[in-house]
Amino acid sequence: MTFSTQKRELKKINSEQLFETAKTLFPGGVNSPVRAFKSVFGSPHFIKQGDGVFIWDEDDNQFIDFCCSWGPLIHGHNHPLIREALQLALVLGTSFGAPTKKENDLATFLIDRISFLEKVRFVSSGTEAVMSAIRLARGYTKRRYIVKFEGCYHGHSDQLLVKAGSGLVTFGESSSAGVTEKMAAETLVLPLNDLAALQSCFTDYGHDIAGVIIEPIPANNGLLLQESGYLQELRNLCTKFKAVLIFDEVISGFRVGFSGAAGYYGIAPDLVTYGKIIGGGLPVGAYGGSGEIMSCVSPDGPVYQAGTLSGNPLAMSSGLAAVKICAELGFYEDQERRTKLLVDQILAHTSLKGYKFNIHSVGSIFWIAFNDADVIRKAEEIDSDMTPFKLLHRALLQRGIYLGPSGYEVGFVSSIHTDEILNLAALAFIDAIDEIMV
Repeated sequence: MTFSTQKRELKKINSEQLFETAKTLFPGGVNSPVRAFKSVFGSPHFIKQGDGVFIWDEDDNQFIDFCCSWGPLIHGHNHPLIREALQLALVLGTSFGAPTKKENDLATFLIDRISFLEKVRFVSSGTEAVMSAIRLARGYTKRRYIVKFEGCYHGHSDQLLVKAGSGLVTFGESSSAGVTEKMAAETLVLPLNDLAALQSCFTDYGHDIAGVIIEPIPANNGLLLQESGYLQELRNLCTKFKAVLIFDEVISGFRVGFSGAAGYYGIAPDLVTYGKIIGGGLPVGAYGGSGEIMSCVSPDGPVYQAGTLSGNPLAMSSGLAAVKICAELGFYEDQERRTKLLVDQILAHTSLKGYKFNIHSVGSIFWIAFNDADVIRKAEEIDSDMTPFKLLHRALLQRGIYLGPSGYEVGFVSSIHTDEILNLAALAFIDAIDEIMV
């Protein structure tokens, strides 16, 4: 391997020209907001190729990728087994609007290995999966309220683009133009890791709560690791009040273990939402759970949900190839070992230097924070000054390390980040941190 993480000046001519053109075509020049580099320095790199752990932009700058398409690429770019599965599926056709054996194959593989998953419905995105699960919870219980938690992100559907108001237990307030206050008021918003607020909410509204949705490992607003006792109490309250417990495992599903955070903590939800990894790099989402609740989904039941490209044969094929690798013996233990190899080297150096710096991690997820807290469990505990991260992001790009362009986003280690690559990356991190901490 000849890749170097020595600091260098990046070429940006082609990417900058493409971005100027893109701004005339798309809002903000992008098709998803965080890609615009608004939270970091400079303009986005337009990526033209990925292979293994590496990506190349349109100016031929090469990077070790720790964004991994925001999580789906647990096996890196252009994995040969996933590529082969896609090629075999492609010659047979891209979409039929009819059932295919590939849907059965992927669903069977998941249901056979996840104890609480009895039936599943494939959709085209994590947002769609969450939106459908929320509708299903209301249709199943015939109740009004959905409970969510400040600091958890569940996609951009109207009813979940809400933030907390003032007080311990609050009715949601719109966090996006176009979301009506009436819609937001159907959602109750609680702080994370606050047993008093949780219990108070169920005392006051329990018999009218249709469902509770939570990222059991919140990883869209920092990495806010929850105590297992808190999640267990949430499970107990949902059982007591007959509310549907929904685990949003779009990020944590198949990332911290084959059964996701549910298996990691040993807590079974009533419904779960998936995305990212189960598409092998293609757009996909899924929701599923108990057969009783899923029987309410049309055409079996009255809760309507449909999708022209749901169960797309290409996504099913690449997703099955991806999860088969994940199911191999020792896969997750090795993922965690290599993630710790990266994280521990960096933290040993920053601790020796006395820097106010930490990397929080679980499984193969890591999050950089400029604090000295051992763990952060609530969104309000995150320092809103992201200047240090902006400086680090730029310094890492100059050393050939690509992270997602936001200090609130997590990074990912893939199965093809070798020890050699991670040792090299650790040196780049250390060099970049030393530079910005001067």
